[in-house]
Amino acid sequence: MDRIKITGGRKLEGIIPISGAKNAALPLMIASLLTADRLTLKNVPNLADVALLARILRNHGVDHSIEGKRASTTHLGETFHLTARDIVDTTAPYEMVSRMRASFWVLGPILARMGKARVSLPGGCAIGTRPVDLHLSGLKALGAEIDIDAGYVVAKAPRGGLRGARVVFPKVSVGATHNVLLAAAMARGETVIENAAREPEVGDVASCLVKMGVAIEGIGSSTLRIQGRDRLEGAVHTVLPDRIETGTFAFAVAATGGDVLLEGARTSLLETALAALAQTGAEITEERDGIRIRRNGSGVDPITVETQPFPGFPTDLQAQLMALMTTARGTSVIRETIFENRFMHVQELARLGADIQLHGDTATIRGVKHLRGAPVMATDLRASVSLVIAGLVADGETTVNRVYHLDRGFERLEEKLGRCGAAIERLSSG
Repeated sequence: MDRIKITGGRKLEGIIPISGAKNAALPLMIASLLTADRLTLKNVPNLADVALLARILRNHGVDHSIEGKRASTTHLGETFHLTARDIVDTTAPYEMVSRMRASFWVLGPILARMGKARVSLPGGCAIGTRPVDLHLSGLKALGAEIDIDAGYVVAKAPRGGLRGARVVFPKVSVGATHNVLLAAAMARGETVIENAAREPEVGDVASCLVKMGVAIEGIGSSTLRIQGRDRLEGAVHTVLPDRIETGTFAFAVAATGGDVLLEGARTSLLETALAALAQTGAEITEERDGIRIRRNGSGVDPITVETQPFPGFPTDLQAQLMALMTTARGTSVIRETIFENRFMHVQELARLGADIQLHGDTATIRGVKHLRGAPVMATDLRASVSLVIAGLVADGETTVNRVYHLDRGFERLEEKLGRCGAAIERLSSG
């Protein structure tokens, strides 16, 4: 099993290209199930989760080809061509879906197009229960009959297909919004989704559906109005830049000091996170080619942050912010409101010398003068990269084990950091 070795204490200086957003690329790939025509997606990141979803889609009959392998000097990603002329299998098996939660989102489009679907209950990172009840209640509102049988969701559409309806989510759910949005694209009549997730990745999927012929109002708001169509067309769409990768590298620069241009990044995608970063003393400048992050060697100021759905502070950046706060000049407080089990990185940060106390959903971080390198274990995707940030700051050598988590969501992490001066390398067990 691969691991990453880091020797801390080096400033980051240079350019880091920002990849396409994984959290947009995955549902965009799933949208290919809605049409027999070709869907072309540009700026797709080369990630383990993307490769796994491509295999899952091929199982359903989606033809998949890649054009233009990514060049190491640009942030423009791979181009995917996806064509689902015929859906040959309406079952998404446990052995695939259990490895990645987002693959559960095939339920909506397969049901809408084929009138039936059988999809395993999902897996993914162990960061909370994350039930699928909102997905299922939304699809039921569109007329679906749903049963749970031996760990599978078995769904059937009424005669004549799904029909538009008013769907009101009692709480914000990105996954449920994706699933219902994709299903509503082929439902008869108008579907109104209230309390929809406002994350930019949801808006990116909606914008692609518009290119495929679906009329959608309210993109970017909490109320989406979708006019379903019997047949969707092919389209060409470019995946938006990854705001979580942007924030991750921004926090890494702030932690280590230095001056880095995050090429291709957009401030509009993570204004709250950048505002929090500015409070720590980092300098943030929007430039024509991206976002520049600087810290001139002064200490990190402590802050108080609460995770919230977009446009609030992202839960996917909570662990990275915590790593930054471990060496702040004072006490910081982070409250996690999205997932109930997303503090698993705390005990690993403590191995590096961090002083963190947990009280329910709140972490209190008392800044220390120095972290010390040590072997640590990644527990999930975002936790693993927080350990990398801490390792970049720590004195001596840090080894991050189980880095397959990193490969799920961060493209060429060691290369990007290494080009900016980090002493980081991957050690292969094979």
